[in-house]
Amino acid sequence: MIQRSLTALLAGAAMAVAPAICAAGMPVRSGVRAAQPAAKTAVTHGSVVVAGTRIDYTATAGTIILRNKAGKPTASMFYVAYTKDGVRDMGTRPVTFAYNGGPGFASALVDVGGFGPRRIKWPAPGQIQAEQPPYRLVPNAYSILKTTDLVFIDAVGTGYSRIIGVGKPAMFYGINADARSFTQFIERYIQRNGRFESPKFLLGESYGTTRSAVLAQDLVAKGVYLDGVILCSSVLDFPTVNFTPGNDLPYELYLPSYAAVAWYHHRLDPQPPHLAAFVHKVERFAGGAYAHALFEGSALPAARKALLAARLARYTGLPAALWERADLRIPLSVFQRRLLGDATTTARFDGRFSTPELQPLMPQAGDSAAGATMTAIWGALTAGFESYLHHVLDYHSHRIYVQSSATPFRDWNWKRYQPPLSQLDQGVGTNESVMRVEDVAPSLARAMSNDPDMQLMLNNGWFDMATPFFALNYTIAHMGLPAVLAPNIHEYYYPVGHMLYLNPAALPQLSRNIDAFITGAVGRG
Repeated sequence: MIQRSLTALLAGAAMAVAPAICAAGMPVRSGVRAAQPAAKTAVTHGSVVVAGTRIDYTATAGTIILRNKAGKPTASMFYVAYTKDGVRDMGTRPVTFAYNGGPGFASALVDVGGFGPRRIKWPAPGQIQAEQPPYRLVPNAYSILKTTDLVFIDAVGTGYSRIIGVGKPAMFYGINADARSFTQFIERYIQRNGRFESPKFLLGESYGTTRSAVLAQDLVAKGVYLDGVILCSSVLDFPTVNFTPGNDLPYELYLPSYAAVAWYHHRLDPQPPHLAAFVHKVERFAGGAYAHALFEGSALPAARKALLAARLARYTGLPAALWERADLRIPLSVFQRRLLGDATTTARFDGRFSTPELQPLMPQAGDSAAGATMTAIWGALTAGFESYLHHVLDYHSHRIYVQSSATPFRDWNWKRYQPPLSQLDQGVGTNESVMRVEDVAPSLARAMSNDPDMQLMLNNGWFDMATPFFALNYTIAHMGLPAVLAPNIHEYYYPVGHMLYLNPAALPQLSRNIDAFITGAVGRG
């Protein structure tokens, strides 16, 4: 997930003090040189019933050592893999590599959140008591293990993944460096487990979708072709979601998400009966009259500004006077604080959630809260996954599992070096002299162009105000993908926010859509 204040809260958490331990788990004696880091695994077995069919599987929790060109260790990457038992030809069984984002979030959320064979029973909006322990981890009847083996990967600096040996933060904390580490991990996993012929998929959430775009290009360049890329709550071009002076694009692209959240909270009068039809109407307005008005800037006549403010009020539930006073530009933080009133703010990750504001009289929201969504689920995720690792997966470590770390985000190199698509036929395909900042959509376009049967799945939450769906649509329309590949894109919407599995009513459809996407992509071969 893309993080802001939450990692700052967690950055100061003290790590438990433990004796020096080598990779084999034995204490290191004073004066004795530690052994070379070695991969560690714990293997268990389980079963889950999905769509009426029992699936027996092997769960492997372990690490893979990354190395530099000289063969020296640089990082140990932790993963949890679920592979279906009884498959005679593993070359026919798809494998999906999945991860979260941040940067700085571990993959536990996408594992026990909704895609793995066990899932946490999440608190619903307003279910305050359910946010307290004990928490329930139940068999996941909607796991996509039905269709694909799963490998959940923790980025370096999260979970149990860490820098070792000659590794340095700059080798892992950045758009390019992060993708390279995942590329090496996937190559090593494929080699270790003999999955050369298996249909391969990537599944990323939030910044994990950013990673997927670059990772897909890097893997294809290495000859690791992909049957499909599954993006959940996507951001590929960061200027489309960052409210900065002089950049009007986020105001247009966030407006349909404002409308969806206002619809959910019944702040519209009259209340439109159908969410999708209403939101698509707002999309047309956002990309039309509203975009034109913002383009005019101070030249926009006062009478037309007043008319547009009234229309914006009907779509968002915020007063027309506020829209006029804001010059028709209301950033996300203001919308969150003003929609419900009564010193209550809506969540950024999932607009269905809300929480009391600690500083309601301040002109801007403070950094004193993690946000309504994370406040609701963080306890269940942290305690539930730790318990799962120890008691079910039988993986034990003296280290604390790092669900979220501020360090990678703080040190992240956001620059992406890549020549534009127009230079592909000019013999400069490997020249990195042209820099594109915080826009990885061209990388995804290049991966799809070089691997033209690769399918792309876009999954969006109506109430996601971290990575708004209209911003993704804008990005896809401007990524430079050849028209002949447009049929390879498949898009879906769900009545939930950023974490698509938080709404039990949305999870069955999400699971069916991903199953159908994987089956369809493999069937094309």
